Amino acid sequence: MRRQIARVVVGQRELVERLLIGLLCDGHVLVEGAPGLAKTLTIRTLARSLDLRFGRIQFTPDLLPADLLGTQIYRPSAATFEVHRGPIFANVVLADEINRAPAKVQSALLEAMEERQVTIGDESFPLPRPFLVLATQNPIEQEGTYPLPEAQADRFLLKVHVDYPSRDEEHEILARAGAPTPDLSPVADAAALQDCKVALTAVHIDPVVTGYVVDLVRATRSGDPRVRHGASPRGALALSASARAHAFLGGRPFVTPDDVKALAPDALRHRVGLTWEAEADGTTPDDVIAGVLGRVPPP
Repeated sequence: MRRQIARVVVGQRELVERLLIGLLCDGHVLVEGAPGLAKTLTIRTLARSLDLRFGRIQFTPDLLPADLLGTQIYRPSAATFEVHRGPIFANVVLADEINRAPAKVQSALLEAMEERQVTIGDESFPLPRPFLVLATQNPIEQEGTYPLPEAQADRFLLKVHVDYPSRDEEHEILARAGAPTPDLSPVADAAALQDCKVALTAVHIDPVVTGYVVDLVRATRSGDPRVRHGASPRGALALSASARAHAFLGGRPFVTPDDVKALAPDALRHRVGLTWEAEADGTTPDDVIAGVLGRVPPP
């Protein structure tokens, strides 16, 4: 899958790795970055490399929950209501520019992400397995966007920041401009993905490393006046699971403290809330996490 994606997307190796970690851990991934950094292209290419059902939803301020979930349609001939399912009924869902949708749509998506089911009318429908939301958003300072509710942001396994490409990568992007997009064939299906998840459970995480995860997460909750609230136990679960997947992708049968440190910013940045004063001073959650990593000694 890495090779397939590299045929279309130049660079963005860290983003690709984080998306693969989301697939392995059955966890949703939020991708944030300025426009034009291949966020959507990378996710779409990942989906094309999988023999799974793919759905794309373009979030806009006028989007309604029914546009996402589906709705009941009345059939006069039968005098009954028939459920028309929306694009959320897919294995991999690209939620493009997720922070452009209003609160009602975010609430509808929250149930799908957490419960793996949706409610249409008075009936609940299970979503297909696997079910993964890969969402993109532009920075919230831009016009026409809404900050994601904290409860929904916490449902994402990882929040990945996408940066600008290097000079060599940007040169390669220009060199490829105008060339036809390569035809991609799926290289994995649901069964292969499940086999990888089973193999992932064999990756050993020592209690000492687990203790390091706990210490890092607990350190986000105290000792820093800039922090309004720290990461919850869900953050510890996300960090532990993603560190295990990081070791798996690295070909190692065990988790090291370096795996934990590599994933700590992505697993915790959207789970750390700052005070208004800290935000006004330009402090970011990444600054807090960097301080935690420097303050808590690794085993």
